[in-house]
Amino acid sequence: MNGKEALGRLKAMSDPKAVEGMARYGINLENTLGISIPNLRKLAREAGKDHSLALELWESGIHEARILAGMVDDPKLVTGDQMESWAIEFDSWDVCDQVCMNLFWLTELAYDKCFEWSSRDEEFVKRAGFALMARLAWSDKSAGDERIAEFLPVIKREATDSRNFVKKAVDWALRQIGKRNLALNELAIRTATEIGAIDSKAARWISTDALKELESEAVQRRLSVG
Repeated sequence: MNGKEALGRLKAMSDPKAVEGMARYGINLENTLGISIPNLRKLAREAGKDHSLALELWESGIHEARILAGMVDDPKLVTGDQMESWAIEFDSWDVCDQVCMNLFWLTELAYDKCFEWSSRDEEFVKRAGFALMARLAWSDKSAGDERIAEFLPVIKREATDSRNFVKKAVDWALRQIGKRNLALNELAIRTATEIGAIDSKAARWISTDALKELESEAVQRRLSVG
């Protein structure tokens, strides 16, 4: 499948009513076609892994094409320059999250970008740093607890950022770390408690939301059994 064919397929699936509904979730509607994630995944399976196609899709600037780009790209061929150029162009939380969750976490630079991007000022670049932390904590089974725990001081440091898309990503990363196993759960709860003592509305929200889940009976029971 080449870029022209893929973009044609995407435009044929356009749904203006779905675009209207996406606005309720804070999605940037610029250049948006209104295509669901399941339909994008189906198209990605048909296309297979194709680095050149991914670059073409990204360059189109179309919202769903950029999400699809993250689904079809080959993580082994993704460079640091590509990650940086794509991250700078993130303009919606769903594009940011989908690219991080489907592609960037599988690259050799994933951990480096967690630390680099989490200290950046751009809202969606910063969110990408924490989205990567969340995905790695959830999915990188080869990582030891020490490596995942290195995210916690960064989470505490950035917990005062009141921007909605950053604040929610910081909370997301903290919760994913705390749901990995009992040892990290204890560390994440301790970090959440320390965050709650910071004189910041954003920090208190993160602390409350994280502790609600991490100390819940359901999470504690699952981790104890696991």
